Amino acid sequence: MKSAWVFLLVGAAALAQIADYPSDAVAGLPVNYTEAQAGSYTLPDPLVLSSGKPVADAKTWREKRRPEIVRLFEENQFGRSPGKPRGLRFEVFDKGTPALGGKAVRRQVTIHFAETGPTVDLLLYLPAAARGKSPVLLNASFTANSNAVEDPGIKPGEIWNAKEQKRIPASAGRRFGRLDPTRFLDAGIGVATLYYGDIDPDFNGGLPHGVRHLFLKPGQSQPEAGEWGTIGAWAWGLSRALDYLETDKGVDAKRVALTGVSRLGKTVLWAGAHDERFAAVIASCSGEGGAALSRRHYGETVGHLVAPTRYPYQFAANYGKYGDRVNDMPVDSHMLIALIAPRPLLLQTGNTDKWSDPRGEFLAAVAAGPVYRLLGKQDLGTDRIPEAGKPILNTLGYVMHDGGHGMVPSDWDVFLEFLKRHL
Repeated sequence: MKSAWVFLLVGAAALAQIADYPSDAVAGLPVNYTEAQAGSYTLPDPLVLSSGKPVADAKTWREKRRPEIVRLFEENQFGRSPGKPRGLRFEVFDKGTPALGGKAVRRQVTIHFAETGPTVDLLLYLPAAARGKSPVLLNASFTANSNAVEDPGIKPGEIWNAKEQKRIPASAGRRFGRLDPTRFLDAGIGVATLYYGDIDPDFNGGLPHGVRHLFLKPGQSQPEAGEWGTIGAWAWGLSRALDYLETDKGVDAKRVALTGVSRLGKTVLWAGAHDERFAAVIASCSGEGGAALSRRHYGETVGHLVAPTRYPYQFAANYGKYGDRVNDMPVDSHMLIALIAPRPLLLQTGNTDKWSDPRGEFLAAVAAGPVYRLLGKQDLGTDRIPEAGKPILNTLGYVMHDGGHGMVPSDWDVFLEFLKRHL
């Protein structure tokens, strides 16, 4: 009952912050945007073992409960993924070129996952003025590196045309998700980025073109019901990028943070939860399947995600069975957030991003707070959702801009301040 009590307390405090909207329908399923109709629920307790025994100390969390929760997310949402592949190798084709007006040293690396098959290009900028190893913010991007940063020295990339299921020059696609590394470089923080589509395509039917195809067993045409979808593959690819960063003498690999937006916000949450080498996570508008509580009937739901015409390929097939019975799920998003603890995590959203349920993300962070406190770290420190533009920058942080889905320029300033405090 403790979890239900937390919901009722926070829900009442938050009503004035996010407006109600008329109901809608997506993929033939109703969408609720009225807080009073979001329903009540009881969350699984992250600090109770599957045996029913409470978790009273950090050792029990670390050795027993945390591995339990990871396995539950693998089996029921994101799927199991392989470890570091034997054929992994790094081709550094740009070994350190002055760039961005002298502020940066640029490296470009092709990551080969196997002898043949897909590869991903990693673009890395390190502060030119650095005297030692630098922390790095690793960005999961919706576009190729040559579209992401204004730098003529970047290798021209390709992106997927999802409709035609073929690759096209990046220059012919949208320049969505532009990066300005200079503000981070000025603060002594490196910036790296890669295109998620190089790891696994983001469309139904993309399996033969991505890394998951490399790990199918003989005679297997699809991953098993508890094996990875594309989000699991993208997260796995970010871990392979970290494998490279561990070899780079200019990088402090123990201080690599992750960031991504929307479905890539879900991706960086799972990557940070699954791979504890990542030092911090900044998840933007991750919504349903990310930081927003699934048990809340508000905005996008599990049913919307797994509808055949939408994104079932992004998750383990087992996730589909919870489309119309989310209360049977053994996990919810507060447990995903808890898996990041005791490392810093910032959830960023917008007060009109009703589809992603910004209040649901806040409620999940509140419910994950006991794990952060058990491990000696700061939780949100409040059960009242902050106003737009007033960030909480504790170890577990939350910021909501005045606006919709994605990031606005002021969010990058908040990200930088969060990293300066914690990284």
